[in-house]
Amino acid sequence: MPEPQPSAATEQALPAPQAPPPRKPIRWWPGLSVLTLALAVTIGIRLWPKTSFQEKNIATTQVMLVSLLLELLWILFFSRLKWAVRCAVFGGVVSLIALMAGLFKIHGVTGDLLPILEWRWQRPATMARPVGKPVAPQKREHSLVQSTNDFPQFLGPLRNATVTGPALARDWKAQPPEKLWLQPIGAAWSGFAIFGNYAITQEQRGDEETVVAYDLPSGQVLWSHADPAHYNTVIAGDGPRATPTIVSNRVYTLGATGMLNCLDVETGARLWSKDIITDNQSSVGGWGVSGSPLLLDQMVVVSAGGSKGRSLVAYDAITGNFVWGGGDDGASYSSPLAATLAGVRQILIFNANQVAAHDPATGKVLWTYPWPAGHPHIAVPVVLPEDRVLVTSGYGTGSELLQIKRTKDDQWSATRIWKSIRLKAKFTNVVYRDGFIYGLDDGILVCLDAADGSLKWKEGRYGHGQVILSGSLLLVTDEGGDMVLVEPVPGEPRELARFTALHGKTWNPPALAGEYLVVRNEKEAACYRLPTAK
Repeated sequence: MPEPQPSAATEQALPAPQAPPPRKPIRWWPGLSVLTLALAVTIGIRLWPKTSFQEKNIATTQVMLVSLLLELLWILFFSRLKWAVRCAVFGGVVSLIALMAGLFKIHGVTGDLLPILEWRWQRPATMARPVGKPVAPQKREHSLVQSTNDFPQFLGPLRNATVTGPALARDWKAQPPEKLWLQPIGAAWSGFAIFGNYAITQEQRGDEETVVAYDLPSGQVLWSHADPAHYNTVIAGDGPRATPTIVSNRVYTLGATGMLNCLDVETGARLWSKDIITDNQSSVGGWGVSGSPLLLDQMVVVSAGGSKGRSLVAYDAITGNFVWGGGDDGASYSSPLAATLAGVRQILIFNANQVAAHDPATGKVLWTYPWPAGHPHIAVPVVLPEDRVLVTSGYGTGSELLQIKRTKDDQWSATRIWKSIRLKAKFTNVVYRDGFIYGLDDGILVCLDAADGSLKWKEGRYGHGQVILSGSLLLVTDEGGDMVLVEPVPGEPRELARFTALHGKTWNPPALAGEYLVVRNEKEAACYRLPTAK
């Protein structure tokens, strides 16, 4: 029987099929608002005058990360895009981040706190190691007797980044530097100390913190001494920071975890050792123990950073016995300096909260001068004529010149002569010559008038490198590994010559012993014979 057909009345009773509701338009304004706000905030950060270049980079990175997160939230929940598109965009961003994390690793930061990326499969080069018996050094006459051309400690003989020696040639095209050797080296931010033909530095080799002596002309390893210690963070990097100090037949080293060693220069045998962190109940800072040992009056003086009179401490140089301690301020990353001010010998140290001067005989604090805390204090104070002391630090702080005075009743004062934001030495040490101050201001070479702090000139972006004043010429190691020869005069900057000495980030202080220039970074070391003036 045929099925009954609906009548016209029944058809009229059925509801008409509904058309799908119109799709809401894509909501673009939240995403565009985030981008506009991020751009405006970034421009404000970059133009804000009261923040350092490093702080601007950190803030800009934070803005970028927050903006990326907000954009992803917008795409997922507020954009009204098709879910297939939302998931594809979100998955693509997450996959790209995962791919970058799988391919690259952060290998420290630049001096401006920008991350340095390396392939994850990249392996460090093999370091030079002793093979069989140590190599006998090529001795010059009395190789263990200090020469006027030696560079026996951090920043040279007087710890002021200034040396006297043979006058260097000014034209490196006519007389190019001669490369004697270049080879891989263990990671560290230490420099070289040079005594006779012994060139000694510190390195991280695996889980051992080592002191290694090289033959200066050949680069062959003479001996090495190892301790089970390892300091490493993503930002601070790997290995020791301090530069050895050599006096007579002994070398004194301070590791990044606080191990103070006294070794025999000829053999590397340990004569005594102290843990200055445990010994003085202090702690290791975020960038590791960095102050190089100071030898003075048969004592080795180090910045321990302990409280209750154990900020600056001295040990007997021969026995290692504790001699004295003084001050209560925490340690920063600067090295102690011997100076004579107002006719009195004293030891200067740039601490976490102040500059302090100590009596070398007792450790008693003679005077202090407060300094803004919250960022590393690294550059060694510079002693100028007429009992003046220059102090400088980075992160937007700048420089101050202090006048040191002593009254008849043995009271001391440190008063400010001038303050300048024109020189912010983050971890570069600065030099003084003929009434003018030369240093790297956040990576750019500047000249200040020491009389009033006025800027004479600012030119030449060398990054956060180091400087050595040799006679009338300035050697600048830029952050990328180039060695630059500059004539330091107040009238104008005069770059005379340059060559590539190393490859990669170079923060380590160079050493200049006569005509021998020894440079290193965290990966390689080299020795060059610089041309001398005829």
